[in-house]
Amino acid sequence: MAADPTLRDDSLGLNAVHICVDMQGMFRGESPWALPWMDRVLPNIVALCAAHPSQVVFTRFIPARRPGEGQGTWRRYYERWADMTLEHLAPGQIDLVSELQPFAPPAPVIDKPVYSPWLGSDLRARLAARGCDAVIVTGGETDMCVLATVLGAADYGLRTIVVQDALCSASDEAHDAMIDLFSSRYGQHIETATTDQLLQRWTDRPVP
Repeated sequence: MAADPTLRDDSLGLNAVHICVDMQGMFRGESPWALPWMDRVLPNIVALCAAHPSQVVFTRFIPARRPGEGQGTWRRYYERWADMTLEHLAPGQIDLVSELQPFAPPAPVIDKPVYSPWLGSDLRARLAARGCDAVIVTGGETDMCVLATVLGAADYGLRTIVVQDALCSASDEAHDAMIDLFSSRYGQHIETATTDQLLQRWTDRPVP
């Protein structure tokens, strides 16, 4: 059982950006990388996107083009997951799931070849340009790409809120362990919340 939410009372407004991590077709259905919880948490993610569509940023994980490509251990990774390289995936599998496509555009999509969206992208510059001081993180997987997203945001000193009922993972145990870790070990940097808490707390006004 994951820890109770730890959302602070500080206001959330136009300074906040919702980063939705890797909600793509290749993580759904019969895919070897399928996330069984995706359909369960997707309505919560859609609700957050719909509430503040101008404050959403999507990320997409883009696999190597063919088996054996990549730097260092990524080469071995794509030998193991040869069927998940671009030349083997069906058309559209790297796209956002259909429920989220209406939000992008206007929401930007940040493509990344690794777990972290902060490496080799303009994500940090985009957030700085809009005066962002808080990020709200949803998507998958809790213990992989979400983890990399959250720790990068914390490194930049951004208020970082993980929406625990809007995350998905292939492992219940790893998901719960990460939520507990965010709540305790990283408690000064990272907050946890439910979708309902965010919808009630997040306004469309600037926050001083």
